[in-house]
Amino acid sequence: ELEPSKRGIYAGAVGYLGFNGDMDVAIALRTAVVKDQVLYVQAGAGIVADSDPDSEWLETQNKARAVLRAAEMALNGLDNELHR
Repeated sequence: ELEPSKRGIYAGAVGYLGFNGDMDVAIALRTAVVKDQVLYVQAGAGIVADSDPDSEWLETQNKARAVLRAAEMALNGLDNELHR
């Protein structure tokens, strides 16, 4: 209701539950989803009482940039990126 778009898998739990009872999960705080040949990237930051909004926004941009760079490397080939 407060957010302009659906979160999808973002901020959800990702992991496995084994038949032997083992479990390993993580919170998906940086996500990349490809749908209809479009890459959707989501990243966030922890907001607390003394957070600086500009710093938090920069943090989310930096986190998303890492995911976008990985996608670019996958698309263009790792060798091309290493020799840039």
